Amino acid sequence: MHPPKPLSSLYFQKSALLVAPSLLGKLITVQRSEGLMSGMIIETEAYLGDEDPASHAFKGIKERNKPMFEAGGVIYVYFTYGAHYCLNIVTGKKNEGEAVLIRAVQPVAGIPLLIKNRYGTVDSINNKQMVNLTNGPGKLTKAFGIGKEDNYTSVDDGNISLLPFKKINSLQINITQRIGISQGQEHPWRFFIRDNHPFKQ
Repeated sequence: MHPPKPLSSLYFQKSALLVAPSLLGKLITVQRSEGLMSGMIIETEAYLGDEDPASHAFKGIKERNKPMFEAGGVIYVYFTYGAHYCLNIVTGKKNEGEAVLIRAVQPVAGIPLLIKNRYGTVDSINNKQMVNLTNGPGKLTKAFGIGKEDNYTSVDDGNISLLPFKKINSLQINITQRIGISQGQEHPWRFFIRDNHPFKQ
């Protein structure tokens, strides 16, 4: 049986509202010199263009948000709250300004490296730390070592790839309003796998 092929940029060239739920159950892999890390995506949020006040693309193209205006498949990484990076996959057609925020993943491979990146050591890690390893957008980027060097790369030829992994049907998906934003809260554009523990094996 052949291993699954990574999703090409063409997969992402449709609405963020379609891509965001479809990424649940997909495997995100990050290749570094230290090794390969991967995790199953369990939570996403969709961000649209000039009709979405919570989107970085809402007020048009700027130096910071340029990747969002590329065609789907480009990686958009930004620094927020002066504390952490957030990983987004651009969606839609060029100049539409849409993206999907990867909010949480369930670790699958390279777990010792994820732990070291996140906590600085692999020794004496307690259960709470394991649960919190990659269950938030800033936590997962630190664990995977994702930063500004990954911004403006592509799923086709960069260090970050997405692959088919686990089939998730619509009954397994919860849909809610997005969180951690001050505008556009009314839109039900957050998607996550129902009853999924962030470190369930």
